[in-house]
Amino acid sequence: LANFRGTVQHGLPLEIGDTVQILEKCEGWYRGFIVKNPNVKGIFPSSYIHLKHAHIKNKGQFETVIPTEESVITEMTVTLRDWGTMWKQLYVKNEAELFHRLWHVMTEILELRQQVLLGHLTHERMTDIKQHIVARLDWGNEQLGLDLVPRRDFSMVDPDEISVTELYRLMERRHRKRELPPQANMHHLFLQTNSLLNCSLAEELEVFFFIYDSRDMRPISERFLVRLNKQGVPKSPEKTERQCTLFVDLGSSDLRKDVYVVAHIFRIGRMVAGEKKPVCNTQYRRPFGCAVINVCDLLTADCKDEHLLKVYSCNTESEWYQIHDNIIRKVSSRYSAVSSGTGLAVSLQLLHGDLEQIQKEYMRLFTRNVSITRRLGFSDIIMPGEIRNDLYVTLERGEFEKGGKSVARNVEVTVYLLGADGQGMVLSGSGEPGTDEFHSFVLYHSNSPRWSEQIKLCVPPELFRLAHLRFEFRHCSTKEKGEKKLFGFSFVPLMQEDGRTLPDGTHELIVHKCEETANLQDLSRYLKLPFSKASLQPGTNQTMKNSKESFWILSTLCSTKLTQNGDMLDLLKWRTHPDRIMDGLNKLKDMDGTEIVKFLQDTLDTLFAVLDESPQRYGLKVFDCLVHVINLLQDSKFQHFKPVMDDYIENHFAGALSYRDLIRVLKWHVDRIIDAEHHEQIQQVLK
Repeated sequence: LANFRGTVQHGLPLEIGDTVQILEKCEGWYRGFIVKNPNVKGIFPSSYIHLKHAHIKNKGQFETVIPTEESVITEMTVTLRDWGTMWKQLYVKNEAELFHRLWHVMTEILELRQQVLLGHLTHERMTDIKQHIVARLDWGNEQLGLDLVPRRDFSMVDPDEISVTELYRLMERRHRKRELPPQANMHHLFLQTNSLLNCSLAEELEVFFFIYDSRDMRPISERFLVRLNKQGVPKSPEKTERQCTLFVDLGSSDLRKDVYVVAHIFRIGRMVAGEKKPVCNTQYRRPFGCAVINVCDLLTADCKDEHLLKVYSCNTESEWYQIHDNIIRKVSSRYSAVSSGTGLAVSLQLLHGDLEQIQKEYMRLFTRNVSITRRLGFSDIIMPGEIRNDLYVTLERGEFEKGGKSVARNVEVTVYLLGADGQGMVLSGSGEPGTDEFHSFVLYHSNSPRWSEQIKLCVPPELFRLAHLRFEFRHCSTKEKGEKKLFGFSFVPLMQEDGRTLPDGTHELIVHKCEETANLQDLSRYLKLPFSKASLQPGTNQTMKNSKESFWILSTLCSTKLTQNGDMLDLLKWRTHPDRIMDGLNKLKDMDGTEIVKFLQDTLDTLFAVLDESPQRYGLKVFDCLVHVINLLQDSKFQHFKPVMDDYIENHFAGALSYRDLIRVLKWHVDRIIDAEHHEQIQQVLK
């Protein structure tokens, strides 16, 4: 590549990057002009020129040569050339912030342009890149005060080939998208685990990260698991999804001074660290340390920051379940540093905006796999078509008898997800695949252990009815053989007989005596037994009632397909009980608004299906329910669900003839305006 100085007779000086239009060619030479200065014509060597296919528009004196390449490439080329001049002016005017931001965007556009030119992309990937390019071009034009461009399918529209009304629709649609609730209210936290420094345990480790609300004393997110080898670095460095995660869908209310990232560290090995007994093949999960960092410390950073988190251990192991609270509240009498140099090295970055957009804007973070760690509960906006069916179960605590032993037990809980078609998968944390069983950590010599350890179950909705959890309790011996002796079990069905799922909240389960695993092979034998203290019926075995042994769990369901609300269930399954339709429609207005918007698409589908079933019988009531749902979205709490309704109307609504019945009911209401007694109701309908 080189400039052409044009020192020959009739030579046209060229610089790298100039676009020329060729008029004639002769024996290795071209004659033409530079597009930006068409009045000056000359000759130049053909070896200096890279030819591009093009077509001519308006042939003659006012002809225009248009490259046949992707229109977005042409726009990038022209725009970058315009920005280049203005970018230099920003430096002269000392507008440093915009100068640097524009430089980053221009560099990013050049990289994307290179990908488009190479063309080795799938159709879906090409669409994503074009969308990202257009977003960056529009951002730069807006920042520089340039005109915003109307587009169709990522290409600029030609005002000479489009009607005024169509041009108006394009611009109106563009502004409507900009007026949607800002996605910047959503935040995401990127975390990468680097290593555990200065740790001489010589045992493998598990590190569980989660986001914790210290004000409400509850986790906000599910857990992310990273396994470290004996040197304290991630075990599978080539699998980046096992050391990097994105905590997604954090709301603005989650970014406050009492929200923390918490890391719980467990060692995998002997019951007592450093003991000199002969080698034992049995390994236990044992508490090691905890580290925390305030989310507010990350708010001001605009790039990935390295942090070294100090690791603390419990002074009393039985208080492990609240070690993070003690560290946050600085109750220093209950914890101490593991060692002066031990620290957990992590990289953290807080990202703002829509998740899909973030993946495009921060491509350097997502060049390799990154696991997704979800929040406990829904994000602020649930879009139609979003499917989630996650059940979170926390092993809270247990009360166990000594069982004839002189010292307290070392209790390990093994969790199984069982169903009619076999065994399901239990996830101890994102970043690792599910397993057939989950083993809790073990507290040394404690008959009243408190774990507060969370697991996640991904169960298809159709399998919920016949699925149950079984918890097996074993005493872990510290003797040479290291036996794990079964002494009891608990279980809980995931769905109640009426079709509702296990209610959110704490459940006290019965601990049934059992010393042989073989006795648990036949599921039907124990599923007939009562599973919780609350389910005990009058006349139940007195020994079971008086038992001092119990096991507590905390369950939380996050599902777009299953509900714990019986009235909502009756409405959604109206075809099963057609005699309850009217009762279900009446109860809709009394339901919690959160439950309605969570199942907004299913609720609307049900209402229109009922209307189609019998317009004469249910038309008035369905109309009232639709008005209630629409008015519900006017509430400030649910305003962000309006796009969900718009999306439903545009893409999911299937009741093509429903308008006839709804207009008939509306006319009925309007005709009653003359009746003064019903003005309040009519105002509510016409609101």
